Amino acid sequence: MELLAEAVTRTILLTGDSVERKREEVRTYFHRTFSLYESLFDCITDDDAYYPRPEPLRHPLIFYFGHTAVFFINKLVLGKYLDRRLDERLESMFAIGVDEMSWDDLNEANYDWPSVTDTRAYRRRVRERVDAFIGEMPLGLPITPDSPAWIVLMGIEHERIHLETSSVIMRMLPLDWLQPHPFWSSACPESGPAPENGLLPVAGDTLTLGKPDSAASYGWDNEYGRKTVAVRPFRVSRFLVSNGEYLQFMQAGGYRSPEYWTEEGRQWLAFSRAAMPRFWCERHGEYYQRNLLQEVPLPLDWPVEVNYLEAKAFCNWKAAQAGTHVRLPTEAEWTLLRNRLDTDQPGWGRAPGNINLEYFASSCPVDRFAVDGIHDLVGNVWQWTETPIDGFPGFEVHPLYDDFSTPTFDNRHNLFKGGSWISTGNEATRYSRYAFRRHFFQHAGFRYIESDYAEVPVEPVNTYETDELVAQYLEFHYGAEYFGVANYPVACVRTLLARLPGLNKGRALDLGCSVGRASFELALHFGAVDGIDFSARFIQHGFQLKESGQTRFAIPTEGELVEFKETSLHVLGYAEVAHKVEFVQGDACNLKARFGGYDLVFCGNLIDRLYDPSLFLGQVHERLNPGGYLVLTSPYTWLEDYTPKAKWLGGIKVNGENFTTLDGLKALLGGRFELVGQEDIPFVIRETRRKFQHSLAEMTLWKLK
Repeated sequence: MELLAEAVTRTILLTGDSVERKREEVRTYFHRTFSLYESLFDCITDDDAYYPRPEPLRHPLIFYFGHTAVFFINKLVLGKYLDRRLDERLESMFAIGVDEMSWDDLNEANYDWPSVTDTRAYRRRVRERVDAFIGEMPLGLPITPDSPAWIVLMGIEHERIHLETSSVIMRMLPLDWLQPHPFWSSACPESGPAPENGLLPVAGDTLTLGKPDSAASYGWDNEYGRKTVAVRPFRVSRFLVSNGEYLQFMQAGGYRSPEYWTEEGRQWLAFSRAAMPRFWCERHGEYYQRNLLQEVPLPLDWPVEVNYLEAKAFCNWKAAQAGTHVRLPTEAEWTLLRNRLDTDQPGWGRAPGNINLEYFASSCPVDRFAVDGIHDLVGNVWQWTETPIDGFPGFEVHPLYDDFSTPTFDNRHNLFKGGSWISTGNEATRYSRYAFRRHFFQHAGFRYIESDYAEVPVEPVNTYETDELVAQYLEFHYGAEYFGVANYPVACVRTLLARLPGLNKGRALDLGCSVGRASFELALHFGAVDGIDFSARFIQHGFQLKESGQTRFAIPTEGELVEFKETSLHVLGYAEVAHKVEFVQGDACNLKARFGGYDLVFCGNLIDRLYDPSLFLGQVHERLNPGGYLVLTSPYTWLEDYTPKAKWLGGIKVNGENFTTLDGLKALLGGRFELVGQEDIPFVIRETRRKFQHSLAEMTLWKLK
């Protein structure tokens, strides 16, 4: 098995000194990947096995059998490297629906799946077409993301991902539908008592996460970028949690003790009615484990395979038993452990763990592969972390696969690291980053750490915003300028500063700050700025930008299509002043007393969105220092959705005469404020690529008497 595994499982380098040798290397890698994937399906004895859904949250196996082939054609057509399709129906049916579902969004759609025979025939046609494309494609070295060879490698590594996910589904099929196979029957023959786990100290360090752009192997978009993290000292378990160690949790009533489970975990338990790990079964008081092609008495010294929710519950139980802080490692903490290995696939002579199909077609005992006393730094099973997946600063999607990572940037997909026995190609490399929903199963287990700190040091999650309204505001504040109209929050701040040359610049309040651009712009000039907004959905994005230094969002282009955008404090010019900004959720009509002593109160497009603007304007002077300024901007679009008509400041008839909002402002503010300036500020709101709103806001500047 080892010679075959070495020949097919190691990813290739992007570099070389001969274009034609590299072309043949890509060709060989493609064919061996294609054959390895098909060999897994050769374990199936009956075509009927392709159509049930043993995992109800995923498609049947026929989908995955066709999907990896379709991927090559769809991406090459999308990139305009191929000018025609092979089978439009199959290339549509097998294209989407891969992401695992949740129990509350089950896909019950009925599909008219093709026969296995037709799907095999389609795969043969794809093999021939991609082989011909490899032979004729332009090729330069090194291979770069804009090279057609990169798209071929994308398809290869994509198929290797599904080699693993398909094997997980196959473990859920009845054994009657499976047969021994010369390659896939090579399960580890060893098992014994579970070793006693213990903790080893790990010194803290500062490290940089992210795959360098200069790395010589293929990488997925989420691997690139750079993020520097300070890791505090901790203690780590010597072994992955074994079946035997996990059995103690189960026998102690762990699945019947809701206090150990997160709220999400309790919901999953109610849905799944789980009482043990997914690949265990019990008969006559004895436990067994289902492997790929056989069922065996529970190997106590093999790693347990569970989802994140189960791993988290075990850690909480362990913490209660020990009276210490026990949890899963973060991505940075795991990386600190991984850095003890100075080799990486494809460059290692022999895999430093049960990975890359270099040893077994199954897990093996947790005490077999050690580095500095810590076992299974890589391989055997994936290791769940506490870290929800997110892009690193500098993250960019590949234009031909813009939804590989971004759908998982939702704070519902946690990273697991290290690979499993069947992780090959890119999956088995140092920088690989894969994530699944927390309730989902792969060949995944965990190790735990003990920390002196109760909290989990998780970096702020900076998701692609899916709320259309919030995304629109993010684009309005941080996106491009349109039709020559300047960025509105920036234009407002620069205009008011130009109109108020005598303004003191101690403290400023940005009231109705939305997602925060004006707050940052004010911080360029003021000693301290408070940004307050009623909406937590808005305020969190200003906070995330301050904390993480970056923000990203997706805006509609047409229909369901979107465009991904990213910016950072550095690009915006706020990196050196962000520390002066504090974001707080609050009600402009009912601010806490501590919000006072300001030289400026700026209200950008706020007053026509308040439920009682007169109440606000009657109190705002209390927030200002003597001689301070109130600046209001608004297009005066009064709507009863926000403000009862009886409380509109203007845009109404009074005693039969027109009464404007400016009239109302003068009536309310004239006793305490002097109107010192008026100016129109234009702004453009982008709705789609071809639809925009062009508006004028009136800025009024008021000095406290």
